[in-house]
Amino acid sequence: MKLLVYGAGVCGSLFATQMYEAGHDVTLLARGRRLDVLRREGVQLAAEDGPVRRVPVPATGQPDDAYDLIAVCVRTHQVDAVLESLAGVQGDVLFMLNWAAGPKELGAAIGPERVLLGFPTGGGTMDGDVVRYREENFATRRVAVPVGEADGRTTERVARIVEAFRAAGINAKAQLRMDAWLTTHAAFEVPLHQAVYAAGGPVALAAKPDAVRDMLRRARQNLAALVTPPEPRAFAVMRVLPLGLLVPLLRRFLKSPTAVRSGLSDHSAATTGELERLHEQLRARLGAR
Repeated sequence: MKLLVYGAGVCGSLFATQMYEAGHDVTLLARGRRLDVLRREGVQLAAEDGPVRRVPVPATGQPDDAYDLIAVCVRTHQVDAVLESLAGVQGDVLFMLNWAAGPKELGAAIGPERVLLGFPTGGGTMDGDVVRYREENFATRRVAVPVGEADGRTTERVARIVEAFRAAGINAKAQLRMDAWLTTHAAFEVPLHQAVYAAGGPVALAAKPDAVRDMLRRARQNLAALVTPPEPRAFAVMRVLPLGLLVPLLRRFLKSPTAVRSGLSDHSAATTGELERLHEQLRARLGAR
């Protein structure tokens, strides 16, 4: 597979490395200083506090004319610029990112037949030029990367992509209602990130049970406003389980290494910009309240 990974942050770097080491023809697209570092050092990875290893994934600042697959792994508010640069590049485009606006905007820019939707499950933080990723555990290994058609169809190309991901050691699955999946995820993620940011971090939020309760109430309101049933269906449980049970469960998660070493601890300008754009998309999708 000739693969372009557009975006060299945590998720893009991890995904590109896994596919490169599986033998695929991978190119990682980056800009500015990040591109210079990648060309000189390769992708630098470390499992949490472990030693750094370097993987020589080829990097570029401009895409070629055609690819078998283009995986877009950027922030929500960076998508507009990506769409403009990919309009003349041939190949299916898998958007692996936070997106609650639906596929219409994406298809209008590059052609609706090219659009695929997904979401990365790997996580970590940037430590200078090093991607420090969280190590898998029993729970995270069971979480699959969802991939699906924008219109929810079952197709051979999705099956081929899922098979290629699995062969590279990436737990992936075909997701029929991918648009609903992304909207459901945003319905929970936006109030969670807002609460974490206001508290000063996941551990700080865990110490404030009233703030956790308020966050869960806002997530419930979002889920109740969805036009279609939540996806995955497990999110429907949040609307019926008592807050007395959900609050301690979420507080326990917020104090865990998984939460602390995830994007919840990232308060950078890029994270803030993404959250604002995702919030706007969600409000437009659910109806501003």
